[in-house]
Amino acid sequence: MHEMNRRGFLKVTGAASAATLLAGKVHALVAAQDEAAPVSANDRIQIALIGAGGQGQYDTRTALQVPGVKLVAVADCYDGRLAHCKEMWGDDLFTTRDYNEILARKDIDAVIVATPDHWHKQAAVEAMKAGKDVYCEKPMIHLYSDGPEMIEGSRATGRILQIGSQRVSSMVYVKARDLLAAGAIGQLNMVTARWDRNSAIGAWDYTVPPDASPVTCDWPRFLGTAPKIPFNAEHFFQWRKWNAYGSGVAGDLFVHLFSGTHFITGAMGPTRGMATGGLRYWKDGRNAPDVMLGLFDYPQAFNLSLRVNFVDGGSESEGLIFTGSEGTMEIAGDSVSVSRVPRAKEPGYTIDTFTEAMQKQFLKQYRAKYPIVHPEGLPAAQVETYVAPDGYSDSYDHLRNFFASVRSRQPVVEDAVFGFRAAGAALLSNLSYERGTVVGWDPVAMKLT
Repeated sequence: MHEMNRRGFLKVTGAASAATLLAGKVHALVAAQDEAAPVSANDRIQIALIGAGGQGQYDTRTALQVPGVKLVAVADCYDGRLAHCKEMWGDDLFTTRDYNEILARKDIDAVIVATPDHWHKQAAVEAMKAGKDVYCEKPMIHLYSDGPEMIEGSRATGRILQIGSQRVSSMVYVKARDLLAAGAIGQLNMVTARWDRNSAIGAWDYTVPPDASPVTCDWPRFLGTAPKIPFNAEHFFQWRKWNAYGSGVAGDLFVHLFSGTHFITGAMGPTRGMATGGLRYWKDGRNAPDVMLGLFDYPQAFNLSLRVNFVDGGSESEGLIFTGSEGTMEIAGDSVSVSRVPRAKEPGYTIDTFTEAMQKQFLKQYRAKYPIVHPEGLPAAQVETYVAPDGYSDSYDHLRNFFASVRSRQPVVEDAVFGFRAAGAALLSNLSYERGTVVGWDPVAMKLT
């Protein structure tokens, strides 16, 4: 697989499609191939996976596409996943239920932490103390107290810690950031973001294997700091449905929308937020809502509106709309579109209720100050769409960036401070939902107010 270079973009004008509407142009975001030197065996990064569920296995498959990366060990609390990892990556793979056995190995350079949320902090901090660099899945935190510990853990040990919100490495989001900075839509005043789903799998109803039992699953280890309850296979394999292990739609999906918004705008985070929602459809014993709406204030910049709906009546859809004083910019899938709406330079007038003499006097003075610039009316809206190449993967770019930092010891694209600000903002939604009130947040100090 060719590596994607997100540095340069080539505009290729194409015929206007239906999606581009008025006066539209389509541009391709072209990823040039990296001319990197071959990676020697001595430069190979040896990794381990901690938490081999669906996301962990996906991250690992993607990581192994990056040149010079080798998987040597996997830890998980379910025996079936460990067996499947051997099926995929070889019988010589070291597997264990106890990730501490991985951390004790000297031949492992970095780990991917893809555990349930309530294990992120402990696994990441212990890995860094053991001398491993860490790629930690989002959301970075499960509790607010996790954030400072993870930030300090990276600082004190000097280890690389990257959080896994891959939008931060996406060429589409880089293009959106550059367009916004160049004034493509004027002054930003509002961001509207959504993530809608309409399937059982989308609502975290993951399949429970037929052999799930206290014998095949290390239930006490899975629980960790969570409340001690008897073995429950749904809690084990569908953990996002319960707040004891996951962070609901806020931690799973809102955090992506926050990460993307912060990356594009350069914002540190909101100063306050409020959220509402509830269990509207998936009333299966879960305690995480399946619908959530959030509103957030950003200091002297813009407002952010978020929506997640697990029963939206259509196919899965994710997107953000940035509304500015001169147009809108929309991200949908692997494309970003800018619609520039010409604005009249004159203020306009409402004089129909004046006397005819007064109307004539006003118009004479008005046109002397504001001559007619567009006799035939304002031009049509101009729409430009930028599309990533077929098969583009921001997950690949994100992991490639992580391994580049592991080799160079240079800062990562999404460090613990950025990750905490995104997750901390997202989890305001859960606090507001639980308390039924507006919740304050200091994005600079990264503290609840």
